[in-house]
Amino acid sequence: MTTDIATEVFVAHRPVLMGVAYRMLGRVADAEDVVQEAWLRWSGADRSEVREPRRYLVRVTTRLAIDRLRQLQSRNEAYVGPWLPEPYLTDFGDTVPDAAERAVLADSVSLAVLVVLESLSPLERAVFVLREAFGYPFADIAATLERSEAAVRQLAGRARKHVDERRPRYEVDPAERRDLTERFLVAAAEGDLEGLMSMLAPDVRLVGDSGGRAQAPLRVLESADKVGRFLVGVSRKGVADASFRFLEANGGPALLVLSAGKPDSVFQLDVADGRIQCVYIIRNPEKLVSLSAD
Repeated sequence: MTTDIATEVFVAHRPVLMGVAYRMLGRVADAEDVVQEAWLRWSGADRSEVREPRRYLVRVTTRLAIDRLRQLQSRNEAYVGPWLPEPYLTDFGDTVPDAAERAVLADSVSLAVLVVLESLSPLERAVFVLREAFGYPFADIAATLERSEAAVRQLAGRARKHVDERRPRYEVDPAERRDLTERFLVAAAEGDLEGLMSMLAPDVRLVGDSGGRAQAPLRVLESADKVGRFLVGVSRKGVADASFRFLEANGGPALLVLSAGKPDSVFQLDVADGRIQCVYIIRNPEKLVSLSAD
């Protein structure tokens, strides 16, 4: 395999590798670093021995991501306030024509699911991602992780049980979610407490991620009254030279707030039964860097 062909092969599989790495790490920059390292391994490998490039590349990427995740987990112990994944643009478009597959891929990068995945061990997370998001056979996952197939099935069972017990149990019409997000923007921007309260579920939660580097609640807010009043307070303070942009991020609509053209925060909503169940706010500047060029 020539160098040019090897590059073409890698580029063709890069979206899958980024998908694996991001679901493992929850961070775009770290995922990109892992994929870059996978490229270095691929470019320096004896490719004449590689029969299935995709399988080889996913295996390398997964192992690198596991190593990186172990490093990050110890670093996260000192994180200030709640942790949320970095926003990840996910406009699948025509690249994933099957509606059922799109739904699985979108769910596997949702903020709610990625937060739950943070509590899994690196191996459990790898098994969950490869099995649930990408449908890899247990035999392939076992070879990737250098574990027995029986051990991998046990890891998959534990991970699936853990995720099912903790993630939200509702399905949402994308159009309904988009509509609520747009109405939420108007009400929040106008400081309309009554309008916000009509959209918030009684037990709504607000999770803010600033990493201690911007203003955001350092604890999860719970109840419509607390969340509504907080949002009105934010609206009254305002954002300098504010503008807004809708994005398709983490499998659903998200609202990007810009200050003087630079990313200030990202809002995303969990919706069920016509009400907002959770408001996610990401304000850590490090997690907004990848949105600067969009």
